[in-house]
Amino acid sequence: MLSFRKRISLPTAAEAPPGRPDSVLTAGTHFITGHGLRPPFPQGIETALFGMGCFWGAERKFWELGDGIHVTAAGYAGGHTPNPTYEEVCSGATGHNEVVLVAFDPARISYEALLKTFWESHDPTQGMRQGNDVGTQYRSAIYVDNAAQRTAAEASKAVFAKALAARGFPAITTEILDRPEFYYAEAYHQQYLAQNPRGYCGLGGTGVSCPIGISPS
Repeated sequence: MLSFRKRISLPTAAEAPPGRPDSVLTAGTHFITGHGLRPPFPQGIETALFGMGCFWGAERKFWELGDGIHVTAAGYAGGHTPNPTYEEVCSGATGHNEVVLVAFDPARISYEALLKTFWESHDPTQGMRQGNDVGTQYRSAIYVDNAAQRTAAEASKAVFAKALAARGFPAITTEILDRPEFYYAEAYHQQYLAQNPRGYCGLGGTGVSCPIGISPS
C-alpha cells in the first residue's frame, strides 16, 4: 500500500481534487468466478457495499463465502472526487473509503450473513484506521441500498456493540449511510490476494462473535 502522511479527518468538497469524467481502467471479469465485474448483473442478484480497512483483504473475506456470491469488487466510495485514482484516495484528499462491492444471490446467502462477515472480519471501533493502516480510507462503513438493508445493518450494529462492550471494547465507529457513488478501483486491485497470495493483508477481527440471525435458506 502507498505511504503518505496519513490524514485522519475528512476533507471538504472544496478541498478535494477535481477528478475526471471517465473511470479508471478496471478488470472485465472476476478472477475467481469468471463473471462480469460490472452490472448489469443477472436477475435476482442484489448488491451490498462495505468498508472495513484495506480492500485487498476485505474483498477476500467475501469471495471466500463462496455459494451465493456472484462477484466481489474493490473500489472507492464516500468521497467527493469523481472517478478517483488510488493515489488520490490514499492521499486522504478525496474523502473516499476503500470499499468492497458484493453482488450476491439472496436466495442462497442472506444480507445478514454478509453483515456477520463484515463485523467479525475487522475491528469496527478504531475510527480512521484499521490496525497499522491509518487514514480516512480505512474507516469502517456500511453503505446501504435500501430501507431493508439499513434496518438490518442498524440492528446488527446494536447487537454487536453489546457483544463488544461485554469484552471491554470501546464504542463502534462504523458509519451507516445511504449508498454513495461507487467507483471501481484499478484492475490490479481486483481480487488482489487471489492473484498475489503472499500479498499484504492487515485485516484482523476482534475475536468477538456477532450474534445476529442468519436467514434460513
